[in-house]
Amino acid sequence: MEVRSVEEVVRALNDAGVRYIIVGGVAVNAHGFVRMTRDLDLVIQLDRQNIIDGLNSLLGIGYQMAIPASVGDFANPETRDEWKNERNMIVLKLWSDIHRRTPIDVFIYEPFDYAAEVNRLSWMELSPDLSAPIVSLETLLQMKREADRPQDHIDIEELSRGR
Repeated sequence: MEVRSVEEVVRALNDAGVRYIIVGGVAVNAHGFVRMTRDLDLVIQLDRQNIIDGLNSLLGIGYQMAIPASVGDFANPETRDEWKNERNMIVLKLWSDIHRRTPIDVFIYEPFDYAAEVNRLSWMELSPDLSAPIVSLETLLQMKREADRPQDHIDIEELSRGR
């Protein structure tokens, strides 16, 4: 993962006024357990126009969807439900030739109460003029418990040490 790419993603989303929260490995790092992560995990609030603005801002900096779908498909709740229920999709994967080392995973559902999380999240300064919203530690730990993968167990243990 490259810092310049994360900064470009955050700047694009912020400039477009997109409501989003960083989760996953980058959030783990922001909360104090530094480990390698291979992608940027995002929860974009699933309001139709917000989704359209979010995906268009990412496409505008060179990202592409890994499946044959349109921005409108992702903005459609019925399509996302079909992907989740029939294809077992959890995230929409985005890749970029420009940002090869920084793929993005966008959740196709809101894994937490987005409106409530906005009041708990923290902001990580990436540069003097650029900050990104980071999921709260409590919500991150809950997401890790629900995912229940080996790396999640390690993350929970390490993040819990600092509490």
